[in-house]
Amino acid sequence: MIYTTLLNIAIFQGIILGLVILKSSLFNSNSNKYLAYLLFALSFVLLNYVFELEGTFTSYPFLRFIDDIEWIFLLPVFIFLFIINRIDDTVKNRQKHYLYYIPFAYSSIVSITYDLSNVAGLYKIPDSSIFLVNILRLIQVLFAFIIIPFLPLYSYFMIKHLKDPQEKKWVITLLTIIYLLLFIWLTTYMTGLFFGSDISSIMSVLALCATFVMHWTAYIGIYKYKLAKNKDAISHFLNNNSAASYAHLQVAQNSIPQDYKESITADNLYFQKLELLCKDEHIYTDSTLNREKVAEKLGISPGYVSQIVNTITGDNFAHYINQYRVEAVKEMISDPEYENYTLLTMGLESGFTSKTTFYKAFKKVTGQTPNEYKNTSK
Repeated sequence: MIYTTLLNIAIFQGIILGLVILKSSLFNSNSNKYLAYLLFALSFVLLNYVFELEGTFTSYPFLRFIDDIEWIFLLPVFIFLFIINRIDDTVKNRQKHYLYYIPFAYSSIVSITYDLSNVAGLYKIPDSSIFLVNILRLIQVLFAFIIIPFLPLYSYFMIKHLKDPQEKKWVITLLTIIYLLLFIWLTTYMTGLFFGSDISSIMSVLALCATFVMHWTAYIGIYKYKLAKNKDAISHFLNNNSAASYAHLQVAQNSIPQDYKESITADNLYFQKLELLCKDEHIYTDSTLNREKVAEKLGISPGYVSQIVNTITGDNFAHYINQYRVEAVKEMISDPEYENYTLLTMGLESGFTSKTTFYKAFKKVTGQTPNEYKNTSK
């Protein structure tokens, strides 16, 4: 059947993709770990649905214990933990993560306990206890009403703490898709539970939509998330590397007289301040950096910025800035921690605006392309 084949493909893809995320150094982070767990949980939800469609639970009753584990309760938990592990530590540390697993643990224990009697026959629940079992089941439903709507909504609130606009956009999209699926599933399930309606067709559509989450995460989400992770790591590298090495060059902005004039040499205080801005504050990582922005920081005219750079270095302003960008990329290439990161990501985060300008500037400074330099530096 084509329908179950599509579901099986999505299940396989979700498990493989989850393993790749957990094992690959490209995706090695706490937040990605929960993204992998999310894919695993969704795969098991779909697997149980396939077992139900194929009548597997009837042929092999003990497999029902897999269905007793309430994987659906883990979906909002993992997407929430995925998000908060990308935000500020102060906000993250205020979260009591273990509390979010209580509905999952409770519902799984209740279902397994019931089926140990109903399926495995290890013991017999007396008729006098059926009322208590129904109360426990009702608490399961209550947990579903609490955890499934609450955590996704709370996740929207937490997303505002994400700093990267690109990352925020795709995370919102992923959260919205999962939230809609969960909300429709909850509404449909409750309708079938309390009104005895036939919900099979809606559940089939929801399962098919869940396969889309697998494919979308594989081909779009993971790519963008990897890029965001690289950007964070590289930004951390650029903003911390060699920060203390140039402390002796600090020049107080207010200590430079407004009418200060001197011959343009390497001792020029404005040039020293420019060197400080590049070496200590890494202003070159700003892809929109130009003479006007630098002049504003130094309190001089754009023309004087060019004059200083041209006289002291013998290069124009653009080449002077690009040299810092190239040096930043070279340091990352030589650092084993960044060996799995793409050269283009390194270049863009170092301040280059495109692959063309990056490769052209790198070749001009080093005499080699980035790929050639990386190969010869090994």
